[in-house]
Amino acid sequence: MNSVLSVPVQFTASAVQEIIRLMNEPAFETNKKLRVGVKGGGCSGMTYILEFDEIKPNDQLFQLEAISFIMDKSHGIYLQDMEVNWEGGLNSRGFTFKNPNASSTCGCGTSFAV
Repeated sequence: MNSVLSVPVQFTASAVQEIIRLMNEPAFETNKKLRVGVKGGGCSGMTYILEFDEIKPNDQLFQLEAISFIMDKSHGIYLQDMEVNWEGGLNSRGFTFKNPNASSTCGCGTSFAV
């Protein structure tokens, strides 16, 4: 795994606040890092990954403000300059993704095509 690199993904202040809140939960496993990535599937072809996971050999480590996150080296091409936001409203609650690399997205906002 490489040392800390320049950050390809940005997090809004509300996203950072929510991630820190999750990491401060009593059941949080401190050996895990926030994983940002993609996987095949979803209605547009690819789906975003945002979860806590153990570091794997092909991961890169990034530091942003009070959080660090990991990303598989091969996912950078899909996620470069993406913004992750947290919406905490009554009608819309959860993480959202603004990806300039996506050629199309679906209505749910978690699936995209390149």
